[in-house]
Amino acid sequence: MNQSDETFTRVEALIEPFNKKGAAITPETRFQQDLEWDSLTVLDFVASIEDEFDILITMNMQAEIETVGQLVAAVRELSRR
Repeated sequence: MNQSDETFTRVEALIEPFNKKGAAITPETRFQQDLEWDSLTVLDFVASIEDEFDILITMNMQAEIETVGQLVAAVRELSRR
């Protein structure tokens, strides 16, 4: 995955309003540790991802996604279905 990837770019744009720390967004950026998101922020962000890509991210999937790269991969997989 590279940062010129369209899915990554769209996800990055959706992260921006929630990026209160101004952290650099890379595929390795971790939501909890690097962005310091609480559960409410995660819920709001997941809703924006689901709306943008017209997908549904289950709670089980959310629990497994720790980095931006993992999220981009999940979005790609769900978009194919």
